[in-house]
Amino acid sequence: MTDISPLDQARILSEALPHMQQYDEETIVIKYGGHAMGDEETAKNFARDIVLLEQTAINPVVVHGGGPQIATMLKRLGIVSEFAAGLRITDAATIEIVEMVLAGSINKSLVGYINEAGGKAVGLCGKDGNMVTATKATRTMVDPDSHIEKVVDLGFVGEPEKVDLTLLNQLIGYELIPVLAPLATSKTGQTFNVNADTFAGAVAGALKAKRLLLLTDVPGVLDKSKKLIPQLSVKDARKLIADGTISGGMIPKVETCIYALEQGVQGVVIIDGKMQHAVLLELFTNQGTGTLIHK
Repeated sequence: MTDISPLDQARILSEALPHMQQYDEETIVIKYGGHAMGDEETAKNFARDIVLLEQTAINPVVVHGGGPQIATMLKRLGIVSEFAAGLRITDAATIEIVEMVLAGSINKSLVGYINEAGGKAVGLCGKDGNMVTATKATRTMVDPDSHIEKVVDLGFVGEPEKVDLTLLNQLIGYELIPVLAPLATSKTGQTFNVNADTFAGAVAGALKAKRLLLLTDVPGVLDKSKKLIPQLSVKDARKLIADGTISGGMIPKVETCIYALEQGVQGVVIIDGKMQHAVLLELFTNQGTGTLIHK
């Protein structure tokens, strides 16, 4: 970082004031992706930024993913995964590892980093306090040979059905920072792995959060010529999905954004989590970063 004068530092802080006031006492849900988590340095910087939000009277709720870390652990244990329609099939052996990695090592290391930076993080998953109840997710794929659409059984993969805020309401606004692993329980007590974006969308919707930030490994939503689109309405977003501008893995991300907005979140931003201080840039500066999707 280049040395900036004390006066410039003061000016930067002063310029952040209207932004801080806009989010005063508001809840912001931040989804921190498996890929965006990358190395320890990135995670520590992210943790510091989260503590800063809490210090400025914002209520951050962190939801993390862990795809790459799960893949590494499955490999170490010699568990071979099957894939269908590009999605991992989560069988009984896999869900055990998924829970171990998500609710265990990743969750607690993130809690550790936030606490080290001076925060008070509490590591939980959707099973705690019946926070998130899920139903079995179903996906369909077209068989390349017969061209017949068939249902794919993804195993223990769930879609959020109900969010119970009892536990989160005990934490939010009390200087505690919830750090959530995207696991949920079914009505019959079965553990489900939930896509972290979808999980964050459901939690943000239930909390009627001011913002949902999806930290990912791309700059945001790109147009046909690969330029960043700074803002989109839900109507625009639907058009871009229909005409193929938004494609591949960005489709479910944008669909999560639309769902969260319909549930009462004021704005959803897709940003590049690998960019230093992405969260602060988005919330506390005039230009922001990434793509903001609004109603």
